[in-house]
Amino acid sequence: MRTVTWVALAAALAVLAYAGVAAPGTEAQGVMVAAAGDVACDPAYRPRPGECADAETAGLLEGADLVLMLGDGQYPDGALERYRNGYGRTWGRYRSRTRPVPGNHDYQTPAAAGYFAYFKDLAGPAGLGYYALEAGGWLLLALNSNCWAVGGCGPGSPQFRWLEERLAAPRGGCVLAYWHHPLFTAGRYSGYEPVRPWWELLYRHGTAVVLAAHDHNYQRFSPLDGEGRPSGRGIRQFVVGTGGRNLYRARRQAAVQPEVLRDDRFGVLRVRLLPGRYEWTFVAPDGTTLDHGASTCPVPGTGTSNLHLEPVPGTGTTARPPARYQEPAPATCTWNRYQEPVPGTGPGLGSSQARLPVPAPGAGTRKRYREPGCG
Repeated sequence: MRTVTWVALAAALAVLAYAGVAAPGTEAQGVMVAAAGDVACDPAYRPRPGECADAETAGLLEGADLVLMLGDGQYPDGALERYRNGYGRTWGRYRSRTRPVPGNHDYQTPAAAGYFAYFKDLAGPAGLGYYALEAGGWLLLALNSNCWAVGGCGPGSPQFRWLEERLAAPRGGCVLAYWHHPLFTAGRYSGYEPVRPWWELLYRHGTAVVLAAHDHNYQRFSPLDGEGRPSGRGIRQFVVGTGGRNLYRARRQAAVQPEVLRDDRFGVLRVRLLPGRYEWTFVAPDGTTLDHGASTCPVPGTGTSNLHLEPVPGTGTTARPPARYQEPAPATCTWNRYQEPVPGTGPGLGSSQARLPVPAPGAGTRKRYREPGCG
């Protein structure tokens, strides 16, 4: 019997806690991880065709040692009662083995309070949403890409400093990181630049896999270096926003194109973590395998950092990240009665001040899209 342990660190970089989850099987069998995000509809919502498939995708979590919920587990916001009555009836059956990260919809309630109250210690330190765990000799890094809510994601931010120290600590196995907003995507959205410093840092430390969601489709990329170029020792990113809420059609103009893109099926990514390598399968609710493969972990490089801090004008002492790493100010999405954002009110990544208005009878018109950043 092997133990999967997770360790959560506070912003001050102190170790807070360890918790164990039994992971059955032999070393040769590895640890099976099931992952997806963008999961459950509002329990009171009347779905249209092609929506609200979380009950079907939940069946794909059976047999997994760990479930990585990649954010936006509950729509239209992360209110605790919605999590209990929506997500809780489907994916919530596997809560004890779930290690989640928050999405932008979770912050549609102040400070993502419902998300943290529902997952409790499983989500890491309350209010932070980032932590580390170990499984099958792998280091798994759960990160909070709602950068505005946790003091930023770039160099000098508490989360970035924590990530630097965690990656610099002695370790013997491969690395997998996961968060909500993807850096690269050919889906509805553009890549989320505030997480680029993470990608470059993770690349320098030989990270094998990054998992994200937010775009409601499935994408698998070839291994990419710190600048998004194909590299034999790069990071392979999977976008798995297919947990059940609905699906987004892809756009084909993205600068970095995935090797595989499925925007027509819900599903769960199952990744078997083995010593020095991993195997993946993307499975639809009817059991159909839509993508599969295997790869070895890259060898960490020795290149120097391209993250340079610049002096703040007029001070000469305090440093800040380069302009391309500045965090965007949060914006509030206004939603119509169909739980879709009204054009022109985004494109923020959610706000702790956001509220869902109660529409007047007959108000609102049906929209077939979401404002970028509000998905």
